[in-house]
Amino acid sequence: MTQTPSHETVRVNLGERSYDIVIGPGLIARAGAEIAARKPGIRCAVITDRNVAAAHLDSLMESLATGGIEAVPLVLEPGEKTKRFDELVKVCDHVLGARLERGDAVVALGGGVIGDLSGFAAGIVRRGMSFIQVPTSLLAQVDSSVGGKTGINSSHGKNLIGVFHQPDLVLADTDVLDTLPIREFRAGYAEVAKYGLIDRPEFFGWLEQNWRDVFAGGAARIRAIATGCQAKADVVAADEREKGARALLNLGHTFGHALEAATDYDGRRLVHGEGVAIGMVLAHEFSARMNLASPDDAARVQRHLSEVGLPTRMADIEGELPATDILMKHIGQDKKVRRGALTFILTRGIGEAFVADDVQADEVFRFLEEKRGS
Repeated sequence: MTQTPSHETVRVNLGERSYDIVIGPGLIARAGAEIAARKPGIRCAVITDRNVAAAHLDSLMESLATGGIEAVPLVLEPGEKTKRFDELVKVCDHVLGARLERGDAVVALGGGVIGDLSGFAAGIVRRGMSFIQVPTSLLAQVDSSVGGKTGINSSHGKNLIGVFHQPDLVLADTDVLDTLPIREFRAGYAEVAKYGLIDRPEFFGWLEQNWRDVFAGGAARIRAIATGCQAKADVVAADEREKGARALLNLGHTFGHALEAATDYDGRRLVHGEGVAIGMVLAHEFSARMNLASPDDAARVQRHLSEVGLPTRMADIEGELPATDILMKHIGQDKKVRRGALTFILTRGIGEAFVADDVQADEVFRFLEEKRGS
């Protein structure tokens, strides 16, 4: 991790496919210069959504033009339901219609939905184009923009169709987070806290003491984002295609994805980071139930996430959830399942997550039955 007076740079080390994550204020205004310095003469398709476009597209397009970069924008509808096949086709057609070549770039300006969709298109158009992430949500800055996992949702589950396609550059402008709705910022914070719960207990302790400063902005926010990005960069460099240690990044996600599917990906009821927050509490509580960890650790996780304003219980989700056997079907379809055996990320304590690859379904069923109303 390198630092300038106002920016930090995290390097994702993947040999000749290594890339920088630049974190700090004013990076959308600097995007043209940052991209042109690394890829002179490149042309771009900028993919964004209607909400982000209203706030940031003009600034990015002006920056690209100042850097001598020709760019053609495409504005999609916001929301998780944009991660589907017909929208993927729309993005691919836009890139091809602009006559962009393999050496040109798809630029994702938006949150995780836009990043996942755009990255998938970049990975398959012309058998792989350059890809640049300009994430505009906290969740995307610390999680989905880093590591090369791209994809769309299926009726069978979340993120089941996609490819690994690493970006060439990530520009995480911390200024844009000031305009983020507080609910979305909190949802992204769940992923920040996740890195402490996986294997950085001192970072989780720091967040417990400093989360208000992270929400307020400034140096604490940059530190939190950079620490999260470094944590993910280290794991991705060691296990790019999730064959081992990278699975730890899914702490809370198997439960969380099932809850998202159970709400039909309705962002009014539950957004991804909220599902992860509930899922991380459930993972710690299930670990305690299995006598792997202390109930005090689960209570500590629940207390902190609740303090910052995140939902931490299934009962916090608005409206009724489907029956437990339906939740179990969603869990069984999750991509973390291997040859039918349920795989969860469990824990032996704060910062001691591990992969449990033979969890008994009946234990999970009884646990969820108990937790539904609590």
